[in-house]
Amino acid sequence: MVISHRGAANGRSVHGTIYEFEALPFFGQLRPRALPRASGNARGERAVPLVGIVRNPRSHRNKGHAPELGECANILTETPATREALRECLIEFARRDIDYLVVDGGDGTVRDVLSCGADIFADGWPPLIILPKGKTNALTIDLGLPNGWSLTEALAAARRGRTVRRQPLRITSAAGGRGCVLGFFLGAGAISLAVEVGQEAHRRGAFNSLAVGVTILWAILQTLFGRTGNPWRACAPMRLSFRKSGKDLPHAGRGDPGKRFLMVGTTFENFPFGARPFGKQARAGLKVGVIDWPVRWFMALLPAVLFGFYRQAMERIGAHRFQAEEMELDFGDSFIVDGEAFPPGRYLLDEGPQLTFVVP
Repeated sequence: MVISHRGAANGRSVHGTIYEFEALPFFGQLRPRALPRASGNARGERAVPLVGIVRNPRSHRNKGHAPELGECANILTETPATREALRECLIEFARRDIDYLVVDGGDGTVRDVLSCGADIFADGWPPLIILPKGKTNALTIDLGLPNGWSLTEALAAARRGRTVRRQPLRITSAAGGRGCVLGFFLGAGAISLAVEVGQEAHRRGAFNSLAVGVTILWAILQTLFGRTGNPWRACAPMRLSFRKSGKDLPHAGRGDPGKRFLMVGTTFENFPFGARPFGKQARAGLKVGVIDWPVRWFMALLPAVLFGFYRQAMERIGAHRFQAEEMELDFGDSFIVDGEAFPPGRYLLDEGPQLTFVVP
C-alpha cells in the first residue's frame, strides 16, 4: 500500500513504492560474518578497497548522469528498483565483505538502505559514504559534506581516515512486528504540512538549507497570523511517553490534551544555518522537541529558540525539548521519517547502531 499524506510524500522508496510499516521486509538475523565470503580477504586487508554503491537514478542530481567510476572493477554499482531488490543487493555486498558502502541519493535513499540492511549488517556496518544527490540532504548538512562531493573525493578522504560516528533513529512497531525503520529525522503534527511546503520550495528551485529556511519561515508566518480553521494552527492526535518510567510527557493543558501541535525526534548534531534547537550543549544521540499548542508569542520567538534561546518557563506553555533513550509513540495521524509519510499507530523510538561516515 502506498502511503501519502496530503501530497507530502512522493510515494517513492529507492525508485519503487513505500510500503505499510508492518510490511517492511525482515528475513531473519542475517549477519555478514554468517555469510560465506566471495574472497579470502577480510575487510580492510585489500590493497584496493571494494566499494558497493546503492544508486538512486531518480534522485535530483542523478537524473541524466552516469554513475561515477562505473568502469572500475572494484566498484560495484547497483540500482535496485524495489525494497526486495535492495535487500538482495545488500546481502550480496555483505557476502563480499565490502570495504565501503556508498549511498548515492538523498535522505530517503539513505533511510531505505539503513532500514533494509538493519538485520543484515546489525552492528557490523562497513563505513558509509553519502553522495548528496537529493533535494534537501539534511544528513549531509549534519555531516558537513559539500553539495558537489564526488566519489573520488570521498574515497580520498576515506584513505586519510576522515570519519565521524552517528547513530540513526530506530522506529519499530509496538505491535511486535520485526521490521524497523532507521532514519535521522522523525516529525509529526505540523511537520507533515512543512514537508508539503518543502516540496513546493523544491519545485520553485530552492534546495538544501535554503529549502529548510523557506519552510520554517512560511510555517511561522502561517501559525502566527492564521485564523481559526487554518491547518497550520491545528493539532494532531498523539500520545508520547517514556518507556522506562511509563510516564506520559506532560501536557500544558491548552487545547485537547490528547493532541499536540508538533513533535520532532532526531540524532542530528549539526543543523542548517548553524541552528541549535536543542541548545549549545546538546549531546549526541536521540533528541526530542515538542510543542503542545501554537501559542502565538512563543511562535514569534521560534527563530530565537531554533538558535539556542530557551527558558524553563516555556515548558509551562507547552514547549518541551529534551534528550531521551527510549520513547513510546502513539500517533493518530501520519508521521514523517526523512521526508516520507508512514501510517498512524503505536511505535517504539530509540537509537539505532553506531555507524561510521566518511567526511571531508
